[in-house]
Amino acid sequence: MRILTTVSAFAACFTLLPAAVLLTRGNVPAESMPRQETSAAAPVTEPARQADSMDSYRVLDITTGTVLEISTRDYVIGAVCAEMPATFEPEALKAQAVAAHTYAERQRRSEAHSPTAELCGADFSNDTRHYQGYYTLEQIKNCYGDSFDVYYPKVEAAVDAVLGEILCYHDAPIIAAFHSLSTGVTEDAAQVWGSAVPYLVSVDSPADCDAPRYREEITLTAEAVREKLLTAVPELKLPEKPEEWFGRAEQTKSGTVCTMQVGDQSLGGQTLRAAFGLRSAAFTVSLKEDSFTFVTRGYGHGVGMSQYGANAMAAEGSSYAEILAHYYPGTTLTAI
Repeated sequence: MRILTTVSAFAACFTLLPAAVLLTRGNVPAESMPRQETSAAAPVTEPARQADSMDSYRVLDITTGTVLEISTRDYVIGAVCAEMPATFEPEALKAQAVAAHTYAERQRRSEAHSPTAELCGADFSNDTRHYQGYYTLEQIKNCYGDSFDVYYPKVEAAVDAVLGEILCYHDAPIIAAFHSLSTGVTEDAAQVWGSAVPYLVSVDSPADCDAPRYREEITLTAEAVREKLLTAVPELKLPEKPEEWFGRAEQTKSGTVCTMQVGDQSLGGQTLRAAFGLRSAAFTVSLKEDSFTFVTRGYGHGVGMSQYGANAMAAEGSSYAEILAHYYPGTTLTAI
């Protein structure tokens, strides 16, 4: 790992990236905010880059403002460690490694073609609100603890087995979106982010329904709900009676809320998910006495590869290539 630059005016430089830009650039981490743009699958190209940088990625550390240059291998290992449990099957870890590498490669090429000022010369940052997760070796050691000597070699072997491959569509790295677990059916990107992507379509993922914490519920007082809603949408007008706050919901076939009538406005499901800290936008809400109960299914935005679904496929004998072909239909494993 090499330190390239330290951004002196970092606090002023780094701001939240506009949500509309992120889908086009392919920045769709496991727990992303909704991205809405039209040309999501447009191919990206790259001008010449120095030879000594082609096998590495530049990562902006948002805590220090330092831009680090990290080898491709170390970055992909760190991304897999951050994004998928090391207890998962080797073929699932390989599928995650390809997805993480593809994600990073698409973003690197996009930044080379059209740099984002907020990244200060980096390919992406370690801000998981906008980019996939990444752990340094020290963070991996802290995460795995006494199991480091077992888990790290396992992830390392999975990454090494597939490091030369990424997923492409029409010869361009895909938007390799992934999430923890779906409702049993993954979501179409058009339903969640408002932009159709040919390979981010709904596919069956039935094993997700048996995953840990598939169904969760949280209960909040009416006053807490009011406060969270008005924090998220200050201009919202709510009726006096709490039983009149939530109205009809438009949902996908898998139960994800696209929009819901709340007070005098129609709010997006992802907006409500963020407002209440829900595990997914596949939720129902009910009122009993003076409290609302939100029941969620799945975890994450539901688009692309389900990590628990991938692990279940691997446990049943599917290869990483078969897993990727299932969750990203129409894509091709390509040597990089």
